[in-house]
Amino acid sequence: MEQISEQVRALLKGAYDLHLHAAPSPFRRALDDFELLQEAGEAGMAGIVLKSHYESTAARAELVNRHGGFSARAYGGIALNCPVGGLNPHAVENALKRGAKIVWMPTRDAQNSLSAGDMPGDFFKREGISVLDGQGGLRPEVLEILDIVKGCGAALATGHLSPEESALLCREGTARGVRMVLTHPEFDRTWMDAAAQRELAERGVYVEKCWYNIAEGNCTAREMARNIRTVGPEHCFLSSDRGQYNREHPAEGMRLFLAALLEEGISPEALYTMTHTVPAQVLGLEN
Repeated sequence: MEQISEQVRALLKGAYDLHLHAAPSPFRRALDDFELLQEAGEAGMAGIVLKSHYESTAARAELVNRHGGFSARAYGGIALNCPVGGLNPHAVENALKRGAKIVWMPTRDAQNSLSAGDMPGDFFKREGISVLDGQGGLRPEVLEILDIVKGCGAALATGHLSPEESALLCREGTARGVRMVLTHPEFDRTWMDAAAQRELAERGVYVEKCWYNIAEGNCTAREMARNIRTVGPEHCFLSSDRGQYNREHPAEGMRLFLAALLEEGISPEALYTMTHTVPAQVLGLEN
């Protein structure tokens, strides 16, 4: 056990967490941007991506980097839910011009997510957003967003779209040369089997693996490890998807995730790839 603890501490040095939630937020969060970045820095991490379901975090990341004085760096993103106008190319371009690194397709407000009911804390009624037109193809504004993301050198993530929507979007995105991310396919609302994940990974899609999905019972650590082996660690990155109130903090979530995967036989070399190499690629950083 002590050996695993030492390996976890070493793996966190220079690692990234590309999916965590912070205050201020309409949903109750455990920490604010400054506190999150401080904890990440204390763990020796290189960077985190601040995710908000309902606003761009690009300006927040810029401010916390400028005034926080932390060793870790914050990066911003935008999720295309109702409060930013949904599938709004103008909101995307504005966020990317401000330095956002990841654009998520609709999450809480995705038609697919809402088909399973509201998520905890949802506070308004909406019909739900789909990326598909009436003929089953991608809507014109989605194609425009793909081109904007490509032109700005950012990454586009599938959010809480259905597996069918996600697969179509990823195929189109990779064909256009966009860095594509399949968002937490072990989540119950976005679940995709390992063979389908691998097919997308072989097209160049990065596949996110979240501690949240183990911690909240969507899958076991053994199932997660098996999926990583099927997809290939060179196509995957680990994130905490933490920051919720009354849950372990994101840096601790990453520690627990690494320890669980080490216990399942995932090698330190593979874990380094998924916490250092691949996240840097997703962010477009020199490695």
